[in-house]
Amino acid sequence: MSPQTPQVEVDPVRVVPSEMGRSLERADGVEKVTGRARYAIEQAPSDALHAWLVTSTVARGRVTAVDHSQALAHPGVVAVLDHTTAPRLEESDNAELVILQDAEVGYRGQIVALVLAETSEAAREGAALVGVTYAERPHEAELREDNAVHRPESVNPDLPTDTEEGDVDAALAAAEVVVEETYRTAYESNNPLEPHAVVARWEPDAEGPVLTLHDSTQGVHGVATALAPLLGLEPEQVRVTASYVGGGFGSKGEPHSHEVAAALAARAVPGRWVRLAVTRQQMFAMTGYRTATISKIRLGAHADGVLTAIEHHALEQTSRIREYAEQTATPTRMMYAAPHRRTTHRLARLDVTVPSWMRAPGEMPGMFAHEVAMDDLAIAAGVDPVELRLRNEPETDPETGLPWNDRRLVECLERGAEGFGWSERPSEAGARLDGEWWVGTGVASATYPMMRQPGNQARITALPDGCYAVSIGAVDIGTGARTVLAQIAADALGCPVTTIDLEIADTTLPSATVAGGSSGTSSWGTAIVAAAQQFRADHGPSPDPGVSTTASAAEHRAAQTHAMHSFGAVFAEARVHRLTGEVRVPRLHGVYSVGRVINPRTARSQLLGGLVMGLSAALLEESWRDPRFGHFVTQDLATYHVATHADVQDLRADWLEEDDQLATPMGSRGIGEIGIVGTSAAVLNAVRHAVGIPLRQIPVTPDQLVGALPGS
Repeated sequence: MSPQTPQVEVDPVRVVPSEMGRSLERADGVEKVTGRARYAIEQAPSDALHAWLVTSTVARGRVTAVDHSQALAHPGVVAVLDHTTAPRLEESDNAELVILQDAEVGYRGQIVALVLAETSEAAREGAALVGVTYAERPHEAELREDNAVHRPESVNPDLPTDTEEGDVDAALAAAEVVVEETYRTAYESNNPLEPHAVVARWEPDAEGPVLTLHDSTQGVHGVATALAPLLGLEPEQVRVTASYVGGGFGSKGEPHSHEVAAALAARAVPGRWVRLAVTRQQMFAMTGYRTATISKIRLGAHADGVLTAIEHHALEQTSRIREYAEQTATPTRMMYAAPHRRTTHRLARLDVTVPSWMRAPGEMPGMFAHEVAMDDLAIAAGVDPVELRLRNEPETDPETGLPWNDRRLVECLERGAEGFGWSERPSEAGARLDGEWWVGTGVASATYPMMRQPGNQARITALPDGCYAVSIGAVDIGTGARTVLAQIAADALGCPVTTIDLEIADTTLPSATVAGGSSGTSSWGTAIVAAAQQFRADHGPSPDPGVSTTASAAEHRAAQTHAMHSFGAVFAEARVHRLTGEVRVPRLHGVYSVGRVINPRTARSQLLGGLVMGLSAALLEESWRDPRFGHFVTQDLATYHVATHADVQDLRADWLEEDDQLATPMGSRGIGEIGIVGTSAAVLNAVRHAVGIPLRQIPVTPDQLVGALPGS
C-alpha cells in the first residue's frame, strides 16, 4: 500500500442495506453458461507457442544428462529448456519455484525440462522425445508415526506449533472417563474443474509490464509479488490477470512451479505468447494437495461427559525441499471447554511434492478427528452426542480467554437437531435395519476462524448518469465474488447494484489479497466500504464524473479484543448395506452461524458445495502414494473418486439470522470453507451408529466394513 492511500476507519453504523441480503443471480452467470467466459488458457492468441512439461521419473537424485536431439528434430518443436539452457533465476528460499536451475531432483514429478512448439500435439510429442537420465539416491516417501518427528517453527498461517495449559497428564489420570484413540485422514488432491493454466509473454523493451501473465490463480497480486524477485523484476513490471477461474479449493492460492516455467519459456522467446496447461495427471504432482494426517487424541471427562482434559497430537508430512505445516490441531484449542489442554504438531520430512492449502486446511482434518473423538466420549459416558457438545460449551475462548464475537453453536445444534428429527434417533448403535440396509444418524460441530486480511485497497470512480466504477484486484474463483462485491459497493454508495461497474482480477487495479481462508468477501468488501465512505467524504453525494478515491480499511481492532469464529452443526443419515458394506448418505443437513448473508443464492451454493466435498472426503477421496517410487498412483478422476449427483440426495444448508458488526462493516463473516468442516465426522459418526463398528479413519470404504457388520 502506498503512503498516499488513506486508511479509513469504517463506520459500523449504517442504515438497513437495500442491496445486501438480496438473492441476486450471478453477474457472470450468462457468460459462463453460454461459453463466452474466457478462462486463462483461452486468452492465448492463435499463434501462441505451446509449452509441455517434462517431469522427473525419480523421487530423489540428479539429472546426469538431457538429450534434446530427437525432440528438436520433431516438426514444429521450437526449443527445449532444461537446467543447462533455461534463463537464470534470482536466489530464493522457495525451492518449489526455483526450477530448471540445477541438476538436483527433490521429488517425483518435478519439472526437469520443457518443450516449446507451434502446436500442442508437437509440444507433447516433443516432450516424450526428450531423453533424461538420472543418478538416483535413496528416498523416503511414507508418512508413519515413527518418522513424523520434526517440529516446525509455526503452523499455517503463522500459529504456534504447540500449546499447553494446566496439567493434562494429571487430569487424565484423575478422569472418570478417558478416550485415547488415533484418527486418520487420507491424502486428498484439490482437482478443480479447470486445470492450472497460464499464458505468458515477455517484452523486455516494453514501457509497461515486462511480463504479462493470464493465469488461473486465486490471487493476481500474490503471483506478481512472488515471481517478480525471482525474475529480477519489480512487482509493477509483472502484470497478472485472472478474468475467470474454474475453481481452486486452495491449490491456486499461491504460485506453483508451472507459473515459473511459463515465465522462463516466455523469456526464452521474447515477444511471443506462450501457453501452458498442466495436465490432470501432472496436477497430482505439482499443484498442491492435502497432507494425510494422524491425530492421536486423549480426552478426559467426568462421568457426565464434561471435559476436564484435551490432548491432540497431530502428525503429518511436508516436503524436504520446502516446509509446509498444516494447522491440524488448532481448532481443538478453542472448540470446547476444558481446564487442561495440550496440542502439538510434528512433521515427517519426505522426498515428495510440496503439500499446500486445500479447502479448510487444518480445520477439516483436525475437526474430523476431534468430532469423532467426541462421539467416542459420548459412547463411553453414555451421553447423547448432541447433549455432550452442549455440556462442553465454553463461555469464553478457551485458547485466548477473549470473549466471543458471536458464538451461536448451541443454537445451530438445537435448530439442526429439531429439523433433522434427532429426537427419534435410537440410543443404541445397530438398532435399525430397513430391509437390506442398516440405518444410523450422526452429528458433528463445525468452526472456522473469521479472518480479515490487511493490505486491500479499493478505488471508486464516478461515471456519468449516476454510475460508479469500483476497482479492486480481487479474484472470483467461482464463488460469486463479482456479484457480492457489487452488492456491497451499491449498499455503501447508496445506489442500485445496476449502477455499479465492477473491475477485478488484474494487478493494474488496487491490491487485493488471495481468495482463500474464507477471507475474500470480508477483506475486499471492507476495503470497498472504506473507499466508498472516503469517496463520499471527498466528493459528496453528487460527485462530478471522473473524480476518484482510493482507500483501504484501517486495522481490524476488534480482532484483538474478541475471538472471531463462525460455527455450525452438521447432521447426517447413513445407510450401510448389510451384505456388501456399501454406504449411502440420503440426508445431509447443515445449520450455520456465519454473520449476515449478503447473497443467499451464492451463499447456499458455497455451503452445499462444502457439504458435498465433506461427504466426498468421508466416503471416496483418497490419493494413494506408492512409497517405493514417491508418487501418487491415483492421477486422474477415474481412480481418484469424488462425489457426484448420485451421491447427493436430501442436501440442506440453513443459517441463523445475524449481523456481526464486530467482524465487518457488512456484518458478514466468511462462508467458503466452514461447509466442509465437521461434515466428514458427521458422516462417519452416522455410519458407526448404523452398524456399531468403531471407525476412526476416512474414507470409510466397504472393505473396512464387510466381515465386521452385524450378522456377518
